Amino acid sequence: MKEEGLENIFARHNRLARATRAAMQAIGLKLLAPEAPAESCTGVYAPEGVDGGKLFKVLKDTLGVTMAGGQDALKGKVLRIAHLGYVDSFDTIVAVASIEMALKKLGYAVPMGKGVAAAQEILLEGYK
Repeated sequence: MKEEGLENIFARHNRLARATRAAMQAIGLKLLAPEAPAESCTGVYAPEGVDGGKLFKVLKDTLGVTMAGGQDALKGKVLRIAHLGYVDSFDTIVAVASIEMALKKLGYAVPMGKGVAAAQEILLEGYK
């Protein structure tokens, strides 16, 4: 943290959050908190016709990518993608790509690579 600097850490979290949200919207997913979301994580609803519990299971058990699912009333309905802590651009790319792949595996007509491309446009801001 000392090496990166607090201002840069906040900027990175903001960039990762914006990139993730742009990616999820690019593939047609609805954000859990479209108004004033936190920069610590992005909540996204599973698309219509896709069981969020199965999506979570494919991500974890088939693709080896761990994300958080929904809790209480949102269990099986949402995924939570973290941005807080030591998370970088390529962690975000992996998260987005894995969601695209898992959705495709579950029969959702996801435009492969569209979310990744949307994220990359924003993530590139972090490389000067």
